[in-house]
Amino acid sequence: MEHASIERELRIEATPEVVYKVISTPEHLQQWWPDEAELTPAPGATGFVAFGDTSTPDAKVAPLTVVEADPPRRFAFRWVYDEGQTAAPANSLLVTFELAPSGTGTLLRFTETGFTERFPEPAERERCHRDHVTGWDRFLPRLVTYAARQVSAA
Repeated sequence: MEHASIERELRIEATPEVVYKVISTPEHLQQWWPDEAELTPAPGATGFVAFGDTSTPDAKVAPLTVVEADPPRRFAFRWVYDEGQTAAPANSLLVTFELAPSGTGTLLRFTETGFTERFPEPAERERCHRDHVTGWDRFLPRLVTYAARQVSAA
């Protein structure tokens, strides 16, 4: 179905262990994705990511719930659900990072699913999907660069 998911495959010049830390811990996430992040990389843990200054009303704050944390192979969370709700397949999007060794680096498979369930109205689904494609196409290359820098910094 159109606008149902986003999938990307990236090669990163860092080990799966390094990449896993970069995608699952707030101090690393904030270097390539949100301006602020609060989460514990453990299944069931809740937190948030924020874009913009959280002291202003213009900030976009998105709650998230960690679904899977299997270092250094897989990290998944649900987000884009309403504050006060419990994340579930019908009311949120699921982001999954799958990591596999590839030579001296990592092959990262990224997916974001749940657009059809979260946004049953086609125009709203298309708008959200388009916004997320634009966002991930901006942020995922930053992830690749930042993770590779962690290797040279070590």
